[in-house]
Amino acid sequence: MKKALITGIAGQDGSYLTELLLSKGYEVHGTIRWDSIFTTERIDHLYHDPHVNGVNLFLHYSDMIDTGNLEKLINEIKPDEIYHLAAMSHVRVSFDMPEYTVNTDALGTLRILEAIKNSKYPTKFYMAASSEMFGGVNPPQNENTPFHPKSPYACAKVFSYHITRLYREAYGLFAANGMLFNHESPRRGPTFVTRKITRAVSRIKKGLEKTIYLGNLDAKRDWGFAPEYMEIMHKILQHEKPDDFVTATGETHSVREFLEEAFKYAGFEIESNGKQGIEEEYIDKKTGEALVKIDPRYFRPAEVELLVGDPKKAREKLNWQPKIKFSDLVKVMVDADFREIGMAAPGQGDKILKERFPDRWWTVD
Repeated sequence: MKKALITGIAGQDGSYLTELLLSKGYEVHGTIRWDSIFTTERIDHLYHDPHVNGVNLFLHYSDMIDTGNLEKLINEIKPDEIYHLAAMSHVRVSFDMPEYTVNTDALGTLRILEAIKNSKYPTKFYMAASSEMFGGVNPPQNENTPFHPKSPYACAKVFSYHITRLYREAYGLFAANGMLFNHESPRRGPTFVTRKITRAVSRIKKGLEKTIYLGNLDAKRDWGFAPEYMEIMHKILQHEKPDDFVTATGETHSVREFLEEAFKYAGFEIESNGKQGIEEEYIDKKTGEALVKIDPRYFRPAEVELLVGDPKKAREKLNWQPKIKFSDLVKVMVDADFREIGMAAPGQGDKILKERFPDRWWTVD
């Protein structure tokens, strides 16, 4: 039985990756940060009392700023694979907490690599890099595109990317980077713009909210479906040699397109008032009410306007290509948020999942 250690197991990616690895027969260990309240709701359906025989999922308190704890965990677990997902991953918040972001996201990666090197155990290491590293570079972005980070989060990830490559080249570690473009799901945190939109759409539909406040509507991203991105993480560590791969759909769409698609799918007819910047609003054509407004607090000090990945290398070397793209993703997320508040979902998203993934390994959200 292979052993895997997932840092940040309680996040969107960690929860899906846990399900994937358990379905493949792994013993899975995951790190969570201590808190006075439980923050493990994404994996509660997978976790069982450790006193029960046959349990293959184990949780450990840890933090990316605690070197001794990380070394202890790696030496005790002796994982065959480490998937390093833990991070302060909210780009806008990283401007407010730059030192914490760099300490956690950049130096945290270094601490794990040092622990692997010193343990002498042949652990394979996956580092979750980010499309934000490319910043303002003209798309499409691939493995050879230079970086131009435009946030503390992106700067920290650039360091993590290079330190991972350095330890691979200098010490012979099986250390690989996955340059993940935006990937979303019903498990996405509600402060991230895609989930913020789909959650608000369902709540406005039910009359629980009246308006959603957003920032830059014209930023464009390459949005994929998170469970599929977990599959490529696993493929990267099964590859014959450590390497770096872009994970993306190859399409780009704006925040504006996302919100228009979500509202339309939920049965709304909305239109912009035609104004610019913070004066713009999206109006419900039936009621005349403003359903979308702009709040400048959500603007970034330095904006990344356009990201679109080129997944050719992953397609050719790992036989990976996404089944869910933009419009399907919106439907899947809106359906889930309808169900979350007890409403009947439009249903197209659920149908898409059943058709594209007849042998789905993850729990329906």
